[in-house]
Amino acid sequence: MFERSSGILLHISSLGGGRGIGTFGKEAYEFVDFLKKSGQKIWQILPLGTTSYGDSPYQSFSAFAGNPYFIDLEELTDRGGLDREEVEDTDLGDNREYIDYEKLYRNKLKLLKKAYSNEGGDFLEEIEKFKKKHFYWIDDYALFMALKDKNNGKEWTKWVKEEKFAYINTLKKYRIELKNEIDYYIYLQYLFYTQWGRLKRYAHENKVKIMGDLPIFISGDSVDAWLKTELFLFDEEKNMKVVAGCPPDAFSSTGQLWGNPLYNWKIMRRRGYSWWIERMRAAFELYDLVRIDHFRGFESYWEIPADAPTARPGRWVKGPGIELFKAIKSELGDLPIIAEDLGFLTKGVRKLLKDSGYPGMKILEFAFDSREESDYLPHKYPKNSVAYTGTHDNETVVGWYENVVENDKKHAKKYLKKYLKLKKIKSEKINDIFIEAIWKSNSDIVVAQMQDFLGLDNRARMNMPSTLGNNWKWRLKGDELTDKLAKKIKEMTIKYDR
Repeated sequence: MFERSSGILLHISSLGGGRGIGTFGKEAYEFVDFLKKSGQKIWQILPLGTTSYGDSPYQSFSAFAGNPYFIDLEELTDRGGLDREEVEDTDLGDNREYIDYEKLYRNKLKLLKKAYSNEGGDFLEEIEKFKKKHFYWIDDYALFMALKDKNNGKEWTKWVKEEKFAYINTLKKYRIELKNEIDYYIYLQYLFYTQWGRLKRYAHENKVKIMGDLPIFISGDSVDAWLKTELFLFDEEKNMKVVAGCPPDAFSSTGQLWGNPLYNWKIMRRRGYSWWIERMRAAFELYDLVRIDHFRGFESYWEIPADAPTARPGRWVKGPGIELFKAIKSELGDLPIIAEDLGFLTKGVRKLLKDSGYPGMKILEFAFDSREESDYLPHKYPKNSVAYTGTHDNETVVGWYENVVENDKKHAKKYLKKYLKLKKIKSEKINDIFIEAIWKSNSDIVVAQMQDFLGLDNRARMNMPSTLGNNWKWRLKGDELTDKLAKKIKEMTIKYDR
């Protein structure tokens, strides 16, 4: 299912351009051209969902809807849906390297509302077809967003009782009263899916596949949790009883408190895992390959009392295991799924990975603990794996090299010198050396972040887990994707038969 190949990790938000955030516009097509020029077969991105508080693509208002920030305004101005001068005068953030999410929230959505007023009626037939295709989620999502606006953005758990408990007559009333708002949110999803579909087709024409990312958990403030509450562990008052997270480890003495609702796997099983099947069906409409985040959580997950101040008081609880993936396979066939199997791996997790047949992940930055032999050293990578220099949650290679303890740095230099048959390890080339090490490996697929190809330090880091404020902001300035860089990447890709 997976050919020997390589790719680049760059989220849509990180594309260059002058509209505050990366979009499905011109720069996205230029990045596909760059991938082709570089000999790359895979473009890996992060989840495309509608982001909420904290701006994380892993916390979305819906497991199915797309992020309207990625809609290309240029297309709307070209066809008269928006006034070009008004778009150019709108402040969407003036720092080309970092995203200002507050300005996007305040100003881009206003522009999209105007576009809906100006041209929404021009696409009624196409939107009806879109609604029929996405009947499983689109109407409920649009109603949820309209009600959030009515409630000044408050979480649904803080709405008045009739709305919180989604009484049938209340929902009927609001579907009529808020029809214009609901239609606006459907229009946004129509734009998102139409523009994304066009970009994906362009990628395919250029022999580039899209690798997407599926968070294991959903956000508590989501339409899925609101209207399908029985699928999650909520109490009779529709409040979370327990939440997701990670136990204490070497990186955090209190663990990680993510706060997502946990699944009611008994009900999921009784319903034939239908919600998960629909979620996977939707994921493979968006992407060609899918990386499932926190795969070990399907074997067992860390369950934390909802009122706990940290993740410390949690406990391990058994997940659905292979049964879930058998149900998905039975309905959708063999799918090119990649398992993010990082973290504490038990025999049970290893067995689930083996039984599923999915490739796991190898991270080169994890390989050089001088105190012990590591499974992350490239000469050990199995064919059925996906290797990375580092992921969006890690330091850039340059940042790692600047911060790593001296013994681990020496270990890395000694190993890489021998593995790549180099006379000397030049510190200023460490990013290129890391990339070449995974490109040489036996892994079917290898991927490096765009930041690592550019040799950027931790100012370009995408995410620092368990922190708020500075994540998900980094962008290309716009002049980095040179022919010289493409040639260098292509030569290495040919050298290692990728």
